Amino acid sequence: MLESIDYKTIKEGRPTVYVIQEIAGTRDGRPKINIMGAAEFGTFKFLLPELSQIIFSPGPLIFKLRKGLQNYRPRDYLLLTGDPAIIGVACSIVSDITNGKYQLLKWDKQERKYYSININLHEKGEINE
Repeated sequence: MLESIDYKTIKEGRPTVYVIQEIAGTRDGRPKINIMGAAEFGTFKFLLPELSQIIFSPGPLIFKLRKGLQNYRPRDYLLLTGDPAIIGVACSIVSDITNGKYQLLKWDKQERKYYSININLHEKGEINE
C-alpha cells in the first residue's frame, strides 16, 4: 500500500538548525565539540564566526543576528553555542519573531544525544510549580 505524500512537507523542506556561533576550534580544523548529532533535526545554518564578541558594540552583531534569523520558522531549532550573551540576544530575537514560541536543542551528557525543547514564554501556569 502506498503512503500518502505530504506536499506541504515537500514544499517547505527540512527544518533549519540555527547554530548561533561556530564551534570553538573550527577554524583550526579541530572543533572542541561535535554537533553532528543535531543534524538529525535539520540542516545547519551558522550565524556567527567562532570569535564573535558582543562586548563593546552590540549594534552590528545584533543586526547580523536579525538578518541571519529573519527566516526562522516555528519548526526550526536553535542550537545554543558560543558566548552566553550572544545566545541571550539570539533567543530574544527569535522570541520576537515567533511571539515567544520556539524550539532549541539540548545536549544530554548521559544519553549522549540532543533533545528538542519547546519554549513558550507565554505559557500559563503556576509560578510555584
